[in-house]
Amino acid sequence: MQDFYHLLVITPSSNHNLFKDFLADTLPVGFEELDDSFLVRSEDELETYAWGLQQFAEALSKALKNEVSVDLKITKEKNSDWVESYQQSIQPISVGEFYIHPTWSPPSSELLNISIDPALAFGTGHHPTTASALEAISKYVKKNDKFLDVGCGSAILAIAAIKKGAVVDACDTDDVSVENSKLNAQNNKVEFNNVWSGSANSTKEVYDVVVANIVADVLVFIASDLKKVLKNNGLLVLSGILDKYEDKVLRSYKEYEILETIKQDEWITLILKNKDS
Repeated sequence: MQDFYHLLVITPSSNHNLFKDFLADTLPVGFEELDDSFLVRSEDELETYAWGLQQFAEALSKALKNEVSVDLKITKEKNSDWVESYQQSIQPISVGEFYIHPTWSPPSSELLNISIDPALAFGTGHHPTTASALEAISKYVKKNDKFLDVGCGSAILAIAAIKKGAVVDACDTDDVSVENSKLNAQNNKVEFNNVWSGSANSTKEVYDVVVANIVADVLVFIASDLKKVLKNNGLLVLSGILDKYEDKVLRSYKEYEILETIKQDEWITLILKNKDS
């Protein structure tokens, strides 16, 4: 362990959750969330990530047509047991039939265990979109279902489906996510039927359940791809939707009926099924 580490304190002026999602998708290390800011600690320098956050704030300002700023402070701190302190701050959670815990925490003796470390932070179950999707999988996925996780990230949703007895494929357009998914599957002692770098249109299979935990605009963009890989009587689970974009997403899936809407904070997860099935 080095004598010093770098500390980046990130304080956005607004859109706290969007900054949280950005950090989860881009940082190669974990981060700590406070009430109004985020802490990133690393033995490597963090100036590049600070620059990326500034660019993200500027892009948000343009997209939202409203000024979004972010205060960034980098300091050099004396190393201590901050890794252990950080690990203690990551608490296991239970969602439906699942118990999501980091590798340094003991598993549950009653629930289906999923071990995910907040490394390249993708999905650890703590974000409302992931938790809602896990709730849907717990309720709707059955043994031997053919299941596809689109935009798998950490593969927490795919692993959950395998734990339920489904035959699971997973894909992500990010190569790092695919490798992370394979590692997490190995750590959980489960196997994918297939996993690939790319999108849903790369397969000719059809599935009983298709899950996509992405963002509203992407769900609209890939709607035709998701429909092509879903069986006529299959279920479509769409997550990562801010409530203000719910109608926008539903317009792209108007031939489906809403079986259930799961809402956590300002986030929406939709469980859809063909109206004529």
